[in-house]
Amino acid sequence: MNPVRRFFRRYIVSTIGIVLLFFTVNLLLFLGGLSAGYLSGTKDTFSVERLSEHIGPVPGRDGVWEADETARRLLEENDAWAMVLDAGGNVVWELGLPEELPRAYTSAQVAAFSRWYLEGYPVKVWVREDGFLAVAGFPPGTWVKYYFTMERPYVDIILIGGASVFLMNLGLLLFLILRGIRRVEKAMSPILQGIQELGRGKPCRLKEQGELAEISAGLNRAGDYMKRKDNTRAEWIRGISHDIRTPLSMVLGYAGELEEDDSLPPQARQQAGIIRRQGERLKALVESLNLTTRLEYALRPIRLERLDAVELGRQAVSGVLNEGLPAQYEMDFSREDFSGADFDWEKMFPGQPERTAELVGDPDLLRRMLDNLINNSIVHNPQGCHISVQVGMRAALRENRQERVCCFTVTDDGRGMPGARLERLNREQDGTERGPEEETGYDPEQETNRGPEHGLGLRIVGQIVRAHGGTLKFSPVSPHGLCVRACFPINGQDGLSERGEDVSSAEGGK
Repeated sequence: MNPVRRFFRRYIVSTIGIVLLFFTVNLLLFLGGLSAGYLSGTKDTFSVERLSEHIGPVPGRDGVWEADETARRLLEENDAWAMVLDAGGNVVWELGLPEELPRAYTSAQVAAFSRWYLEGYPVKVWVREDGFLAVAGFPPGTWVKYYFTMERPYVDIILIGGASVFLMNLGLLLFLILRGIRRVEKAMSPILQGIQELGRGKPCRLKEQGELAEISAGLNRAGDYMKRKDNTRAEWIRGISHDIRTPLSMVLGYAGELEEDDSLPPQARQQAGIIRRQGERLKALVESLNLTTRLEYALRPIRLERLDAVELGRQAVSGVLNEGLPAQYEMDFSREDFSGADFDWEKMFPGQPERTAELVGDPDLLRRMLDNLINNSIVHNPQGCHISVQVGMRAALRENRQERVCCFTVTDDGRGMPGARLERLNREQDGTERGPEEETGYDPEQETNRGPEHGLGLRIVGQIVRAHGGTLKFSPVSPHGLCVRACFPINGQDGLSERGEDVSSAEGGK
């Protein structure tokens, strides 16, 4: 999943969760408030039933009622008054009853103040077991009483309508949140993509409009600066390569003549040979700098041809052997045979002979890739090693689907490479890290006299593989050694088009 989409999707989910939590908490608070308000008006605060238990007739004295100390204390603590009515509505007992209130009530009056107020006084009533009615009253304004009636259909309408309004408000809130997030995503996506492009070393061009126009303008300025910097570097390298070519040719020519001059002392001829060899190394270094610059800035067109990968690998090995391989090195070439019980050749490569390995690519660049990998094993193992070059076809998983690839594998049993260095090289090939090589064209960890291809050689290999839409993998060999595998899609043009490589522009030349 795209990291930008993943970021905003996580943001949307968290926002919706917060909104739902907000509504849940508020609903619980609302229900809790209603419950607390209801309970505050029940017997937990002032109970007429409890008060009534402490009021009763005096034994042996007909019609005389009295209240004990508990009843008096309850009324005093709540600043309340009380009375008891008989079945006819007459007051048979009272305590603190206001003077303006009557001492006898009709059935209609009793029914009215039981549900409402008694001449402005909020009251509570309780029907005793003996049929008498206990009434407790409070000062005006201390209690609030509401009473209303409604037909059941209207209650259903109110409940359904309230739920509908709540859901509509919730939907509107979610719509506004998602709309705001979408606007932020629409504004931020180009900026985040521009930052990713800058992180890959590519300039970006964003529209400078909207609320984030200032950020877009800053990224555009950074992209322009990076582009000018890259152009300046490319022009400088091309200029140096051009200016150094003529004097270097003269140095090589004169050094060669002096080396072959029999009239000179042996020591002088030996020194001339050293000058010639160092000049050739310098020439190879300049050519490598020129090639890596042209590959990086698409100045070197990719000349696609259908070629035999096995023959290409054989020619690379023969070329190294013909130039004279030192005695401490051994080299062999073979085809990689991936057919077997777990590999159906006919299914993966219908109509293609099993022992062939064909792909579409630039033969000169692919030959340069093999030369650099072989030379890398030679240069970094001066004590000698065995070098194996293999070429073959295989099925590889790429972007969640299987495809046919052609692989070149160069393996040696030399001293190998530290694990951290291998991991960094693989991250650089995946595009997840820019190492020192990506910035300067050489490896500062081993900047010695080990040959002109060091650092630049592996950099050029990576550029050639990426230009063909392939993959490059570095891995250790047990017990020691290094294995480098470069795999390319069978249809090289597809790999190039996926990466947007320009295969028809710029100047020629290797």
